[in-house]
Amino acid sequence: MLAFTRRCAALAAAALLPLTLPAVASADDLVAPGVTYRTFSVSTAHGPVSAYLLTVDLRVARLDLLHPARVAQRAGVAEMATAQRAVAGVNGDFFNISETHAGVAATGSSVGPEIASGEDLKFAVPDGQRFGPAMPAGATTKVVFGEGVDRRARVTSVDLAGAAVSAEGVFRIDGLNQYALPVGGIGEYTSDWGEVSRARAACGTDTDRSAGCTTETEEVVIRHGVVTAEAETPGSGPIAPDTVVLLGREQGAAALEALDPGDHVVVGTHLVARQAPPFRFAVGGFPILRNGTPLSGLDAVTLAPRTAAGASADGRTAYLLTVDGRTAASSGMSVAELAGLLRDSGAATGVNLDGGGSTTMAVAGDEGVTIRNVPSDGTERAVANGIGVFSGGR
Repeated sequence: MLAFTRRCAALAAAALLPLTLPAVASADDLVAPGVTYRTFSVSTAHGPVSAYLLTVDLRVARLDLLHPARVAQRAGVAEMATAQRAVAGVNGDFFNISETHAGVAATGSSVGPEIASGEDLKFAVPDGQRFGPAMPAGATTKVVFGEGVDRRARVTSVDLAGAAVSAEGVFRIDGLNQYALPVGGIGEYTSDWGEVSRARAACGTDTDRSAGCTTETEEVVIRHGVVTAEAETPGSGPIAPDTVVLLGREQGAAALEALDPGDHVVVGTHLVARQAPPFRFAVGGFPILRNGTPLSGLDAVTLAPRTAAGASADGRTAYLLTVDGRTAASSGMSVAELAGLLRDSGAATGVNLDGGGSTTMAVAGDEGVTIRNVPSDGTERAVANGIGVFSGGR
């Protein structure tokens, strides 16, 4: 209790709305080898806060992406965890949950990159196209929390290396299965994307999510390395496993007009971590904790349900944290408070994930994987992805 009290005191020094009483914690519940779960209550100046914490020893257990069958699709955390045989999980990145462009459907796909079991599923939308609270200075949508091939968790950025090569020239690929492309860019869409229309990719700008949709678009369908069709507008419907679709806007569209049916094209994309080694799993989130210190400029006022993920200094331990909010029993936390609580849970580095009605903590028990927190919508929300905890090795 003394150690926990000291951690609470440290949090009080980090947040504008400090803790006023020690937290009261449950005993650790062993979910699986290397995976423990606990609940605790924190008393703050703005009311009580209910918190839930998963601690994962990555020498014994592992993390991976919880995700629906397709990138442009949503599902519940408990549903995804059950389907993928995870022992626990939390919700992941912010996502395209709503849409203001007339006639354009929300895709349900996430803001940041996704890597699942070593497979690159998608890249990040431009910073101005993201959803969620303001990021700290210097942060971008390319930031991820993940586990590397060395079985260590960390926070860093990833870049997209991609090109389409043909006799007509070399075209740089700027996007992979994402709901918004950079102005003037070209994106690759694969069978991982799903059936949802790709029209949203041509809407907004790099700095303004609400800006209009451009009509300067070109789409090229490539099957087995050969162009089979082209169109002036983005398409929809499933993409076959042997097929890729290139969609360009503005200058990217003009470049793709050089391709015609029958042309041979080789397309390749790969997500590259800015710090080695490569990721086995990664999910988007913006940084809130670095070297054991909450970042400056984090929102210290707005209270809400929150979700965070962090790693110990050596990367061997991962921490998945959620707090309830918007109820009399739990007032929620600011992003600054969340960063302090994540640090005091043991993390040296960490990210903020989607919050509000998306905040979900699911843990396996006698009745299977069930929701343990109290979702502020009154029921579990379908989300774009999550972080799954898996028992055993690779």
